[in-house]
Amino acid sequence: MSITLPTSHPFSLRQLQYAVAVAELLSFRKAAERCFVSQPSLSAQLQQLEDTLGIRLFERNQRRVLVTTAGRELLARAERVLREADDLLAAAKRAGDPLTGLLRIGVIPTVSPYLLPSCSTALRAAYGRLTTVWVEDKTAVLLRGLEQGSLDAALLALTADVRDVEHETVAIDPFVLATGPADPLGARDAEVRLAELRDAQVLLLDDGHCFREQALAFCATAKARELEFRATSLPTLAQMVASGMGVTLLPHLAVATEAARAQLLLRRFAKPAPHRTLALVWRKGSPLATALRQVAQTIRDAYPSDSLPTGPQVAKHSQSPARKQPRARR
Repeated sequence: MSITLPTSHPFSLRQLQYAVAVAELLSFRKAAERCFVSQPSLSAQLQQLEDTLGIRLFERNQRRVLVTTAGRELLARAERVLREADDLLAAAKRAGDPLTGLLRIGVIPTVSPYLLPSCSTALRAAYGRLTTVWVEDKTAVLLRGLEQGSLDAALLALTADVRDVEHETVAIDPFVLATGPADPLGARDAEVRLAELRDAQVLLLDDGHCFREQALAFCATAKARELEFRATSLPTLAQMVASGMGVTLLPHLAVATEAARAQLLLRRFAKPAPHRTLALVWRKGSPLATALRQVAQTIRDAYPSDSLPTGPQVAKHSQSPARKQPRARR
């Protein structure tokens, strides 16, 4: 069965772009400014689009703009068409060498300060004609950026919420127990077992951080008690623990930096130890997939190699003035 395609479409990508901008900003004036066009011209193009589709996309008066019920579904399709058009252009520009031009990568806050210094240097050395722009934000925001096409990829921890994407694993990042210098829980040499954390007072990150959800699930299994205070960053979390407010879990990637800033005692967890899987993710069907797998390999090669000691006692990166800690066995 053959399908007859129209010789031309009755609307343009530019009209779809105008419509999507109005739907996002709920303002014809702001949409016109974003699209670098006069408001009367934008309004005329949208009126033509509505006439062509036979559907009102917006309800508008002098006070507000609303997306109609029918328009909501059509505009979602328009967004997908525009993303595909962007991917088509990207594929054409990078057909000769996909590792040139601009690459926009999102990264979560619990990874960026600890991994970007090494991997940014490695990427510049490996791909001299590639400019990498890093955008730091929480997982949900980065995934939305991927879906909308404002990001090409994102470096984050895989969770149940990370779906409908392709990915390449960068590293397995184990968690360690961090306590203040006077906490007897941190002074023990043996690996941490769940029973030791029963009723322990645990400090965690604020809502929206994927690391919080992963640590919270483990602490719930251990029957530990979360304190009301929630930190907005790992440095804040480490400093509160160092003051003796409670204990916490730190990703190994952050240990060298945060333990050097605060007087923390660190212990490994007994197997099966809690951990997170760090990965570079991108949209399914992205024309940059092959190039992004190479980028992921470069990041993997640049991943910090300073591992924790292999013995049961984790190194004490900072020592209390009150008592000297024994050197970790290697």
